[in-house]
Amino acid sequence: MNSGTGLNILQKALPERYFDVGIAEQQAVLFAAGLSLQGVKPVAAIYSTFLQRAFDQIVHDVCLQKLNVVFAMDRAGLVGDDGPTHHGAFDIAYLRCLPNIVLMAPRDEAMLVHMLRTALSYDDGPIALRYPRGEGVGVALPDEPKTIAIGSGEILREGKGATTGRRVALIGYGTGVGKALAAADLLAGDELSVTVADARFAKPIDAGLMAQLAAEHDLLVTVEEGVVAGGFGSAVWETLNEAGAGASGVRILRVGLPDRYVTHGKPSLLHEEIGFTGERIAERVRAAIGDRSSAAVGA
Repeated sequence: MNSGTGLNILQKALPERYFDVGIAEQQAVLFAAGLSLQGVKPVAAIYSTFLQRAFDQIVHDVCLQKLNVVFAMDRAGLVGDDGPTHHGAFDIAYLRCLPNIVLMAPRDEAMLVHMLRTALSYDDGPIALRYPRGEGVGVALPDEPKTIAIGSGEILREGKGATTGRRVALIGYGTGVGKALAAADLLAGDELSVTVADARFAKPIDAGLMAQLAAEHDLLVTVEEGVVAGGFGSAVWETLNEAGAGASGVRILRVGLPDRYVTHGKPSLLHEEIGFTGERIAERVRAAIGDRSSAAVGA
C-alpha cells in the first residue's frame, strides 16, 4: 500500500530503506520485529483496519519481546467511500489491552510531526500513532520536530468560573480534539465553564491531568474517533476509578463511534449520521448538564 500510505515518496527518495511485502500484514509486522532484533528502528506503516490481521504478531512477536517497532496507523477513524472494511474503528481498543506498548494520536499535522519524532526516539518498546485519512487541519508545520514526554497531555483552553454543576471538561484524543474545540465554541454562550484538553496519549494515559480535570469539573466528556467500548474514554474512566477520583461525583460522557459497522459515505456525512460533530457533542453536554440525577453517562 505504498501510495495509500504515502511511502511511494520515500520509496523513490530512499529505496534502500523501503520494503514492500505486499498486502501481507502478518509478514510486515514479523519482518519489522526481525529488523528491530538486529538494531534497526522499523516503521510499520499500515492502515488501522488492516493491522488487525497481524494482531497475533503484535502480541507475541513485538509486545511480548518489548521490541522497538513503530506502528504508523493510517486511516484511523472513518475513511469514507471504502466503507466498513476500511474504517479504522478498533485500534485503540485492541491495542490498549497489550502490555509494553505506547499509544498516541495527533490532533493536527504539526503534532503528527512531533509524535513521529517521539516514536523514532523512543527505545523502550513498541509505540504506535494513529492518524486520519485526508488533509490536515491547516496548521503550519514545525521547523524543528520535538519529542513529547511519554504519557503527557495538555490543556488547550481553560474554562472560566462557573457555579458548581456547570463545569465541563472536554478531553479529546486525536481527531476528537478538533470536535471538542468546536463543541466548546458552541457552548461558550451557555454560562458553562468549558475546559478543553488534548490527551495525546491513550497509553500510558496522563493520570495526573485526568485527576486534575476530575477534581475541577462536574462533567468530563471524552471524544475519540474509535469505538467507545474499551477505547480512550474507557481508559479515562478506569484511570479515575482506580485512583479513587470517581468518588468526587464527576460524571463521564463518552463520545465515539457507535457499536455497529458504519456504512459507506464521506467522513463529514458519516460524522453527521453518528453524531460525531461539535454540534451534536454540544447538545449531549447540555442534556447531561440538565440531567443531574445520573452518576455517569455512557454513550
